[in-house]
Amino acid sequence: MKVTVLQHVPFEGVGSMQHWLDAHDAEVSYVKFYLPDAQLPAPTDIDMVIAMGGPMSVNDDDQYPWLINEKQFLRDAIANNIPVLGICLGAQLIASALGATIKPNDHTEIGWFKLKRLNSGNGNFSFPEEIPLLHWHGETFDLPDGASHLAYSDACANQAFQVGSNVIGMQFHPEITNETIDDLLELCADELVPGEFVQSAEAIASAPAQRYTEGHLLMDRILDYLTVDIGQ
Repeated sequence: MKVTVLQHVPFEGVGSMQHWLDAHDAEVSYVKFYLPDAQLPAPTDIDMVIAMGGPMSVNDDDQYPWLINEKQFLRDAIANNIPVLGICLGAQLIASALGATIKPNDHTEIGWFKLKRLNSGNGNFSFPEEIPLLHWHGETFDLPDGASHLAYSDACANQAFQVGSNVIGMQFHPEITNETIDDLLELCADELVPGEFVQSAEAIASAPAQRYTEGHLLMDRILDYLTVDIGQ
């Protein structure tokens, strides 16, 4: 299985997904947009795309011109029926690539908050009824045309969507690890502006180990679901 990871900043890597990728003998390549020599592969040469998070907005094409090519790449991958997973910024990029609007959310959402399932049916991926997961975003997406709405939170109506059987976008971070949390709290501390849905650095860092475990198990389920038809 050939997997391409779209990475926007050094401190937002695949997290717990690394264990799943190793267990499935995935051949993983990275497109590191924060480096000047980043090159996108041909969508026909890969089996799956994972688009990670980042502090920039999908609307910042002038400041980050590579966003234009990235969104076209995602459109092409989806058109070729390649499984695509988007996390946080990655989900917003998928939505934008499919014509949806990305805009400021009513609330900045940073911290451990409950994700709540919507019963979309029709064979779509099913999240747990409720699960506390790490959120770190100030923008949100409208649902792309034809997308199924999979989950919401008290702070954000559109938390997850699915297009067809092989495209999932989600605002939250089930893949998060202690190391990634430490990096976020150090490098993005200026975003922790007090608000109704912004937890303190101490509250975020002190989450029990069970929250990570539950998120990682969910992440494995999502990856299994998206790749069920890919030959190992």
